[in-house]
Amino acid sequence: MDYEELQAPIRPQSLLPFKISQSDVRDRMKRWYAGRWFAPNAFKHKSLIDQLHGLYVPYWTFDAQSHCEWQAESGTYYYTTETYRDNKGHTRTRQVRHVRWTPAAGEIDHFFDDEPVPATKGVDALLLRQVEPFPTKELVPYDTVFLSGFVVERHQINLEAAAAASVTQMYATLQSLCGQQVPGNNYRNLVIQPTFSKQTFKHTLLPIWVLSYTYGAKTFQVVANGYTGNIADQYPQSFWKIALLVLAALVVLLIFVAAQQ
Repeated sequence: MDYEELQAPIRPQSLLPFKISQSDVRDRMKRWYAGRWFAPNAFKHKSLIDQLHGLYVPYWTFDAQSHCEWQAESGTYYYTTETYRDNKGHTRTRQVRHVRWTPAAGEIDHFFDDEPVPATKGVDALLLRQVEPFPTKELVPYDTVFLSGFVVERHQINLEAAAAASVTQMYATLQSLCGQQVPGNNYRNLVIQPTFSKQTFKHTLLPIWVLSYTYGAKTFQVVANGYTGNIADQYPQSFWKIALLVLAALVVLLIFVAAQQ
């Protein structure tokens, strides 16, 4: 599609049908909030599952062939022996680690296949990331027969903005891949110079189950991948339970320190 037409509505080309049933995801979510120890006790007795609904979320997916040159400083560990006195005045030795830095460079080729960018503003983006990946190899051509009984969102992020987001995601992936190529034990000052070719995109609908609820003055979401069943969550946390855990950790730390005296 010509980038001059980016503001025009674009019909989805494909979708991923729901595979996880409503009854199955209800059971999964019941187990989810029953096991949230930090949640207030009153929260666990709330009937939240009745607010569950299925939603087809719009996504842009991007393909691109990348070539990326990189330069960095490679760090190699080496050790020296150091003499010191402990708190009882005894002379002891220990190994001290140092890093020797040397220049390094290289290049990689990587193909991005269906790099996903959600086009919704109604579902928390971090939760969507946590329930990915969606198996895009199972996409089917868009057909309204799959939509019955589900909410279908129209894209709220246009192709131009999504394309820019995809480049940022690809850049981060290449940064990580190039970092893995640097020899030695560590690296610093990594600089990458990626180029992209054979760039294409698809507009698709992906299935999620969403549970939205209000507790106190805040709204929370639980999101489940409608194909794999992966769940990501937000939930209220009890101040007193967290304080109790911190107190218990401090007691254990004090006992450990006392035992070392």
